[in-house]
This record gives sequence, C-alpha cells and structure tokens, in this order.
Amino acid sequence: MYPVAGLLAIALFYALVFLVGLYAGRRSRGDEGSSGLLVAGRRMPILLGVVTMTATWVGGGYINGTAEAVYDSARGLVWAQAPWGYALSLVLGGLVFARKMRRLGFTTLLDPFERRYGKQIPAVLFLAALVGEVFWSAAILAALGTTFGTILGFDFTTSILISAAIAIAYTVVGGLWSVAYTDVLQLACILLGLGIAIPFALQHAGGLSNVVATYGAKFGPAASLLPPIGQWGNKTWYWLDLALLLILGGIPWQVYFQRVLACRSPRSAVYLSVFAGVGCIILAIPAGLIGAIGAAVDWHANGLQPPPTPALVLPYVLQYLTNPVIAVVGLGAVAAAVMSSVDSSILSASSMFAWNVYRPLIHPAASDREIRLAMRVAVLFVGAAATALALITESVYVLWYLCADLVYVILFPQLVMALFCKGANRIGSLAGAIVGLVLRLGGGEPALGIPALIPYPMQDPDLGSVFPFRTTAMLAGLLTIWIVSRLTAGLSPPQPLPVADERGANA
Repeated sequence: MYPVAGLLAIALFYALVFLVGLYAGRRSRGDEGSSGLLVAGRRMPILLGVVTMTATWVGGGYINGTAEAVYDSARGLVWAQAPWGYALSLVLGGLVFARKMRRLGFTTLLDPFERRYGKQIPAVLFLAALVGEVFWSAAILAALGTTFGTILGFDFTTSILISAAIAIAYTVVGGLWSVAYTDVLQLACILLGLGIAIPFALQHAGGLSNVVATYGAKFGPAASLLPPIGQWGNKTWYWLDLALLLILGGIPWQVYFQRVLACRSPRSAVYLSVFAGVGCIILAIPAGLIGAIGAAVDWHANGLQPPPTPALVLPYVLQYLTNPVIAVVGLGAVAAAVMSSVDSSILSASSMFAWNVYRPLIHPAASDREIRLAMRVAVLFVGAAATALALITESVYVLWYLCADLVYVILFPQLVMALFCKGANRIGSLAGAIVGLVLRLGGGEPALGIPALIPYPMQDPDLGSVFPFRTTAMLAGLLTIWIVSRLTAGLSPPQPLPVADERGANA
C-alpha cells in the first residue's frame, strides 16, 4: 500500500504543478508577444523574482549533490563547494553585472555579444551555453530518478520521463510566467519537505550535537568549509580552481539573466540577485545536514544497510530514517526542486536559440508569432536532450560541476569583455574562445573519458593534475580577447553597446 499511496501523492503534486503552470500561462497572456515568454514583459515583481531565482538554483542537483558531497568519505564538507559557490555567484552577479544588463534593456545573455560582434558570434557562444543548460537539467533529472527508485521502488527511466514531460508541457504553454508561478509552489514544497524530514532523521543519529561531533571525528579537516591552511600543499590550488569555477562560472547563465532582465528596474535586478543568493545559502543547510546525518548514523546498529553509493544518501535517509509519510513528503521536496530547475533551464536555452540564433540568422524576417513558435519547438528539443543525458549519468555531483565548466572558461571572459571593454571585437572574441577551449580540454576530463593532452604540472596520485588549469584557461581567454582585439582593431572595428535608456529600463 505504501508505494501505491506514495505514487498517488506524487501524482497529485504533479497535477497541481501542471495546473498552476497552465493557469499562470493563460492568465499572463496579453499583447506582450515573445516578450511575455522571454522576460515576462519586464513586469516581474521583486518578491516573485527572488522566489523563482532561489527555486531555480536550488534544484535536485543542489539538494542531492550537496548531500552526496557531504556524505562521501572521499570528499567531505570541504568539497561541497557548489552550494556556497553558486550562492556567491548570484551576489557577485547582482553587484557587478545585473544593473548594467537590465539598464541596457537586453533580452538574453547573448545580446551583448550580438551588439559587440554581430550576429554570428552569439550563435557560436550559444553552443557553450546550451551544453551548460543541458548538463544542468540532466543532473537534476538524474537526482529525481534515483530518489524515486529508492523511496517508491519506481522505475528510474519512467520517473525521469514523466517529470520531464510535465515540466516541458507547462513551459511550452506559459514561458517565464508559468515557470515563475510554479516556482512559488515548488519552493514551498522544498521548505516543507526537508524541514519535516530532518527532525525525524536526527533522532536516528542521536541528535544534532552527536551528528556534528561524529562527523567531525570521522572526516577531520574535511569537516570544515575551508581547506586546512598549510596542510594540503598543492591540493589547495585545485580547491581554489573549483571554487572560482563555481563563483564566476555561475554568473553567465541565461537562467539567471532571464530573471534579471524580467525585473521592473535595474535596482530590482540587483536586489533579486542578492536576496536569492542568501536564500540559496539557507536552503543548502537542510541538504548538508542530511548528508552529515547519513555519514554519522550507525546504519548497521539500526539494522540497515548504508547507501551503496554516495549519490543515494538523500533518498536512503528519507526512506529508512523517517517514517513512510515523511519519506513521501521529502520525495515531494526533491520532485519540486527538480521541476523548479529543469523547466527554467530548458526555457533559458530555448530562449537564446529563438532570440539569438533563429531570429537573426535563420529567419531575420520572422514575425513575433514565429519567434514564439521557434522557442516552443526548441523547448521540446532541449528537454529531450537533457532527458536522454539524465538516463545515462552516474554521479549527480560530477554533472553539477561539469555544467559550469565550459561556461566558466568560455562565457565568463566573453561576458566581462563584451560589457566592460570598449575595444573588444569579433576577432578577439573568437580567438579568446578558441584559446580557452584548447587549454581547458587539454586538461582532460575523466568523467567524460577525455584524456589529458597538455602536461600540466602539480600531479597528485588521487586527483591527477591539481594545477588550476580551468582558471588559467579562463584568464588566458580573457587576455587573448583584449590583446587580439587591440591588434585587429583596424580589421574589425569594435561596435558600441546600445545607449542606456533609464526611462525604458525602469518602465
């Protein structure tokens, strides 16, 4: 009866999410055209913006991945960098980038590149952004599949397919308004589900004080947020490389700027970013606690088998350290987190395709209706790609890192130079992207089976090269854009950004 009751509860939750998304899409339809789908007609209230941004960042990968990293004996809390790294990226993005992007009245992340370099460069950079969005969506869908299978014994593939289909369906109908309003419901479910589950799980682990003491004794220096000073040697550079990847690589995402550009004013865009960053830090605490509980509890003394892999710690804690009702509520929290992120990510990639690829390159004379249709078709294709990748992934946390990797190395220096360097041109942009990509891929990527082709120094027996080649690649790309742009200014004169219209920006 338990699996049947659980499935009915989740089915009701999914039905409610779909109806809210459908209602929001229909209620928000007006004469906004593609602007309504892309940036909510630039009428997003600040509170709704904060909620939808927080819910988007706190996805299934955020919850499952944080618990996985904290629980994993090979990592520990010190390697659970993604929660605070992505939260800081929102704060930094708000303080440095959000005001200018909103004040200039852009529609997508790729618009500054189109204005600086013409129509072709954004199409190239779109590929890096697309890879990031697909990896992100796949990570959070995979997190849901493992949780469903553990708690309800439900088929992994079916769980992912149903969840993705529902998120894609209401995103196609209502665009950003549907995503934003469903995020309110989903964030409430995350807070309720994890908030109820943790007290029950703590009882099995001897209380919070025992969890903290046991975890600290088990993990030692890895039980802190920061690496031990003077004890890690070159490994510290590896930790810093990944931290910067998450903080700076978390900024140039359309899923973030879509909400920034939907705000009523530049000031609101800054507030949205900062408050959402604070919200992300707060919501990382329950997930981290679940990972610590899983590591501190004596599974065998409770007559239980520990999780077979770290990726399963969150569903195992919900399944075996709470009662059946609480486990289903916790599952609802994970499902809510997944859908609040996957719909946003799919919408973001589709928005860039319709606005920065289809509109300027494929059919420049496209009507507003045709742009909306192109975006909806793209939602289906991007959603299908993310779903397919989720079905073959193994580690949620690995995908979580990878989805920011190319974005950090390629898109971050491109965004910095396009917004703040008046002399940047298209030749410099292409050269910077190529240099960054070569240096990054040269470091290899074991998770994708890519061998290291460049003999970076500082080899570690467990981690391979701990040389910060990601940050090196990013900085080399940025410097290349500046140097090549100066050398080729006569061949490709830099184009100015649009003049800011303060009245339009605050409209």
